[in-house]
Amino acid sequence: MSISDWPEDDRPREKLLAKGPASLSDAELLAIFLRSGTKGKSAVDLARTLLAKFGSLAGLIAASREAFCAIPGLGSAKYAQMQAATELSRRALAAEMKSGINLSSPTAVRDFLRLSIQNRQVEVFVGLFLDAQNRVIAMEELFSGTLTQTSVFPREVVRRALHHNAAGVIFAHNHPSGVAEPSHADEILTQALKGALALIDVRVLDHFVVGRGATLSFAERGLL
Repeated sequence: MSISDWPEDDRPREKLLAKGPASLSDAELLAIFLRSGTKGKSAVDLARTLLAKFGSLAGLIAASREAFCAIPGLGSAKYAQMQAATELSRRALAAEMKSGINLSSPTAVRDFLRLSIQNRQVEVFVGLFLDAQNRVIAMEELFSGTLTQTSVFPREVVRRALHHNAAGVIFAHNHPSGVAEPSHADEILTQALKGALALIDVRVLDHFVVGRGATLSFAERGLL
């Protein structure tokens, strides 16, 4: 049955307009993006197929162009639209952080970091440099490494903090394995960076580990 034949209250677009986007399931939101289904499948059915194949919305967004376009009913145009929507979300969150409300909205920090580095295939280490009012001055990818290790040099981090005249910094790195748990090496590195930056009066406010669908905060875990 086509979505147009459904009761109006059950149609994803009408439901969103009446009750807001939070009332929709992942499949219903995705169906609005897809706009149409395929032969024998409504847009919602196709959305459910995609979520089952890729495991989640995050898995779908992270899918390669080849894997995405291999699904009947999809193609390069839809892939480009999805990547554009993801980048718009990332930039909106970045703008929100730069407006100075980042630390009063930890969810926005987590969402921004997940959109930025969650799906990277190698481990990357980034720094969010903050001014005295905890507003974001800049975000930099400081180092990148193999699937399991990143070489981070405290002297280079200190140099970048001085370059930005930062008063504080938030670190983050991804775990391509998907597990958002800090290793012993992560803890040692964080303490080394905290000590090096303290010499120039720059505070380390947090260090996030970004996995698949989860982000761990060193500060909340009591590791700072």
